[in-house]
Amino acid sequence: MLDLRKPAGYFFLLLGLVMLITGLAADFRAPLLETNLNLQFGVFSVVFGAIFLVLARQARS
Repeated sequence: MLDLRKPAGYFFLLLGLVMLITGLAADFRAPLLETNLNLQFGVFSVVFGAIFLVLARQARS
């Protein structure tokens, strides 16, 4: 059976790395929040993708 956790994990990990690099390189801030959303979303996506990859590896064992 096809396990979608592995490609989804790679997708979110790649997306998170791009957003994390963008958040660190450029200091874009949301006008109403005064926070760097690229950095926050990048960290969240990297963690989310890593969780998916760990779950996919555990299911294979």
